[in-house]
Amino acid sequence: MQTLFSKKNIVLATLVIALLAQAGFVQAKKMFRWVDDNGNVFYSDQVPPTEVKHRRESLNKNARVLDVVEKEKTKEQRELANRLRLLKRQQQAIIDKQRAHDKVLLSTFRNVEDMLLALKGQMLSLDGKRKVVRNNLNRLEQQLLQKQKKAAQYEREGRRVPVKLLTDIDAGKQQIENTYVEISTQFQKKKKIRENFERDVRRFTFLVESRQGDSDTEYLASNNKAANELGLFVCETIEQCHRAWVSAKEFVRIHSTVELDIETDTLIMSQTPYTDTDISLSVSKMNEDNGSQQLFLDIRCRKSSLGDKLCRGPEVNNIRFSFNEFIASTLPAKKE
Repeated sequence: MQTLFSKKNIVLATLVIALLAQAGFVQAKKMFRWVDDNGNVFYSDQVPPTEVKHRRESLNKNARVLDVVEKEKTKEQRELANRLRLLKRQQQAIIDKQRAHDKVLLSTFRNVEDMLLALKGQMLSLDGKRKVVRNNLNRLEQQLLQKQKKAAQYEREGRRVPVKLLTDIDAGKQQIENTYVEISTQFQKKKKIRENFERDVRRFTFLVESRQGDSDTEYLASNNKAANELGLFVCETIEQCHRAWVSAKEFVRIHSTVELDIETDTLIMSQTPYTDTDISLSVSKMNEDNGSQQLFLDIRCRKSSLGDKLCRGPEVNNIRFSFNEFIASTLPAKKE
């Protein structure tokens, strides 16, 4: 038998069920309570097939909740959940990589002076290799010049330049071109090593001063349609993503109640929540298969009943919903 109640009578209905149970009218069968799409509350000892899609609670004879069956997910929701699991795995890989790098820094160097010595050694090694390549370039240029002079001599004498000599000249030009590419590559490598060194010094200094560890983190993301709901910003261009990354860092600073912990080219994350009222944010940059990039936001609370309640509450939801709009509002206006 099925009975319909309005929202205002929920409490009364619960009391009635409890009284009936005490009076012996309700037997050992469980009762179910659910709310339909119109907000109507139902109580029954059976759930009709047309109603199984709703979230429902199982009640004992004292009207206490025994179990909860969540609302059936739509196809779109299931697809978003699968997307979320994929992004979590990708994000965890980024965090694991950062942790591993932190361990290497702390186990390899005692202080910044040690890092400077290591950098000096790398620079000297690269300079030595570049000197060898430069000497090789000089040798190739001299050889080419001699062959070109020999070919010019043939032409002045009205003789045909041998095919082998022409082939050697072309090969020499190609070798010189390849050597210039190698020099350019070494230059870029040296620049990258210095940039990484500066970043490692900042990270090493932070680790030594704080000695704060990371905790397991979950990251939320979805497709374009759910950007606001799940804290996702989809970049239109790589250049736009660079600017959005700066804004994302400010967003994390503004809304986190704990200090910034990690800042790399792909991850911005504040420290682990310490109290039940702490909110920790992180933003990750993901490369998509089509060459585009996405920034997605994760919000963490302390692993406790109050922390879980905070992360499910309106304050955290408002932060997540405002992420996409905040990033978009900080970007330059599109040209007409």
